[in-house]
This record gives sequence, structure tokens and C-alpha cells, in this order.
Amino acid sequence: MRIVQIYSRHGCHLCEIAVNVLETMQSELNFEIEEIFIDGSADLESKYGDQVPVIQIDHVQHDFFAVDPVRFRKAMAARD
Repeated sequence: MRIVQIYSRHGCHLCEIAVNVLETMQSELNFEIEEIFIDGSADLESKYGDQVPVIQIDHVQHDFFAVDPVRFRKAMAARD
């Protein structure tokens, strides 16, 4: 099963929206969501701080700031 990682911050409304969009496609595309909060991690904040939410598919960066369902579906299909 694929893993979709979302690097996030607590209280980030864009992050909450991205998770909600991913959840609507989760059963259709058969993937797990792993939300990783960057708060308090100097390394993660340095790497992703200005771009959250950052979405990765199987540890490969897909997108940031938002989830475009059409683009996400295409990326998932390309990994088949």
C-alpha cells in the first residue's frame, strides 16, 4: 500500500484542508496518510517551514500548499 506523507504544522488551516482532500480520495486510491508535524523540529522546520503542507507520495515530493485532486490522481496512476 502506498504511503502519502503530509508535512504539516499544528493549527495550519491549509494543512487541514489538504488532509481533508486526501481523505476524500483515500479509499478510491488505496493509500495511507501519514501526517508529520514539523513543529519543534529544527531540521524539518528548516526544510519545509515555508511550504507546508508538503505532500509526498512514497517519500517523493509531489506538491506543496494544496492538493489538486486531478494532479494527485495522475501522480498516483503514474506510480502504478
